[in-house]
Amino acid sequence: MGNLVDWEAWLRSAAKRPSDNEESKRDRTEQQIRAALDDYGPLSGKYRVYVKGSYANNTNVRLNYDVDVAVEYTGYFYSDLCFDLQGHDDSEVGVYASYDTYSREDFKRDIKAALFETFGSDAIEIGKIAYRVRENKTTLPADVVPSWEYRRYDRIDAWGDPVVHVGSRVYPSTGGYKNNFPKIQVTRGTEKNDRTHRRYKRMVRCLKKMQTRLTDAGVLENELPSYLVECLVYNVPDSLFNNSTYLEDFRKVVGAIWGSTQPNGDWGEWEEVHGLHYLFKGSFAGMRADAHTLADKAWDEVGIE
Repeated sequence: MGNLVDWEAWLRSAAKRPSDNEESKRDRTEQQIRAALDDYGPLSGKYRVYVKGSYANNTNVRLNYDVDVAVEYTGYFYSDLCFDLQGHDDSEVGVYASYDTYSREDFKRDIKAALFETFGSDAIEIGKIAYRVRENKTTLPADVVPSWEYRRYDRIDAWGDPVVHVGSRVYPSTGGYKNNFPKIQVTRGTEKNDRTHRRYKRMVRCLKKMQTRLTDAGVLENELPSYLVECLVYNVPDSLFNNSTYLEDFRKVVGAIWGSTQPNGDWGEWEEVHGLHYLFKGSFAGMRADAHTLADKAWDEVGIE
């Protein structure tokens, strides 16, 4: 399929950040969401807003338009006391929140009402976790995610105090909840990018673009979640990045993913970017073989010997 491709040139193009025009659209999208919430009186003083996901982590690729906007309630927080940093399975040990008559459903209802009031009901799609705001000529589509602060207390430090990791909790309409750590993810991703002389995030974009290429060609049936691709590249050792060519970087990244995701590989020890969940023991359980297939097909596509 790709024998006549100049892969070094292709990878250098794929590694680039989105255009200035798309970045401007991202900024306008966030501004419009903030303005819609600010203009809705019942929400006044109750929330904070921040962008998360691939845009916040600077791993988005061109034509990957989703902007994830967290709207986090500030009236109380949830917490767990677990003392098991790597093996924690998100089973609830204890939840602590101050008494507050403003319920989760109240918060979701008011966010939806604010978006309806500004954009109109026809522009909003209601999902399990987020309200999706349709794009227009000057903005990108946005997933507005009602969230609550979550604090995970792990282990004891040298002074006898628990170590706290501040994250975010969401409550899907189907029940239960999910915890994540978007701000820690940003910090750790930036640190790895610095250690690899900017090659980490470039290779994330390359693998995302390669996955799209293979899916469009029918080589892959479905694309893996964007965040899973980011995590796969994150687990590749730093020493395999920053080679003389992008093709050599890509070869070593894909090879490392391929080797580690074999049935007898060390994939069971791989972590999410924030370092607080095992990669294939939570949200991505059962997807090890899919990750291996992506690496295998990417290897074949660029004709690596």
